[in-house]
Amino acid sequence: MSKTSDSLTQLALRKFKKNFWGVLSFWLIVSIGLMALFAYAIAPDDSQNANQMHLSIHSQRPGFSVKMLYLPSDIKTNQSVFSKLLFGKTNNPIEVPISEYTADNNQLSYTEYASDGLIGVRKTIDLSAFPNNDYTPYVKQKTFLFGTDKYGRDLLSRILIGSRISFSIGFIAVLISLVIGIIMGSMAGYYGGKVDAFIMWIINVTWSIPTLLLVIAITLALGKGFWQVFIAVGLTMWVEVARVVRGQIISAKEMQYVTAARALGFNDYRIIAKHILPNIMAPIIVISAANFAAAILIESGLSFLGIGAQPPMASWGAMIKDHYNYIILGKPYLAMIPGLCIMILVMSFMLIGNALRDALDVKS
Repeated sequence: MSKTSDSLTQLALRKFKKNFWGVLSFWLIVSIGLMALFAYAIAPDDSQNANQMHLSIHSQRPGFSVKMLYLPSDIKTNQSVFSKLLFGKTNNPIEVPISEYTADNNQLSYTEYASDGLIGVRKTIDLSAFPNNDYTPYVKQKTFLFGTDKYGRDLLSRILIGSRISFSIGFIAVLISLVIGIIMGSMAGYYGGKVDAFIMWIINVTWSIPTLLLVIAITLALGKGFWQVFIAVGLTMWVEVARVVRGQIISAKEMQYVTAARALGFNDYRIIAKHILPNIMAPIIVISAANFAAAILIESGLSFLGIGAQPPMASWGAMIKDHYNYIILGKPYLAMIPGLCIMILVMSFMLIGNALRDALDVKS
């Protein structure tokens, strides 16, 4: 007769797999993460920050299609494949939306695209500008699946590149909050007394300041920018982690295994790091998922206010800021598409947090 004994991790994983919304959210987050990582390989516009502007085709509907003439660039760069994948191409051909073109007498004549029934400017270019005088590979029909923004940039490409900001702010802010929160909470819970009183005073003062106001103050002190927002959000989210860790350690330090560790002569660092923290990770994991979602919302709010990621960087919050007035102009999709992306990603992290809470609950 065989008898199997599953570890607590295996039991939690089994319970998590039974949660439909948790599993669905997990794979959705993985998919968006891979999409963010390989954004420049997937995006139709693989220039840096997907910043190819075409003012003649601004604010076009999803599915809009136009002929695009690609004029080769004379500037040569030695950019590695790895750099292109991470940061986009630094030397892209010039894109010109056109309505019609003809080739004769070693010249290519084309009419630039103009909306609202207008006739665009007629221009000519020597065929010698193209390799082997062959222009046909440089005239293509381009379709904008999500349409174009108010600057004529491909909205789908901006959405894909913008997902990097949301994922980056989540990971870095949560990492900062975990490092500070675990250290402060561990010291307060384990030592107690004046150390606990001092750390709790810092936590209460930090908690009493509205999160968005504190982030704005830190951002203004550090300056506007990409990394400044990451640091500011992380420095405001550690208090929740610290309170949870403190409460868990106060309960855990009276357990018999901690008493045994003290009797064996282990130092405080080893007792906290090797014995207590591994046994209280469940609530920390759950609160990290919630903080991930909160960090995304805070970054979106800061970008909407104009103190988050700065142009021309693609950010979902900044995209809503640029196009929210188009809602009353008959083009609500320009603001709704990035808004839905924020909603889906935040909801996924909240659902996976709930699923982890249920799976890691030893009483159920």
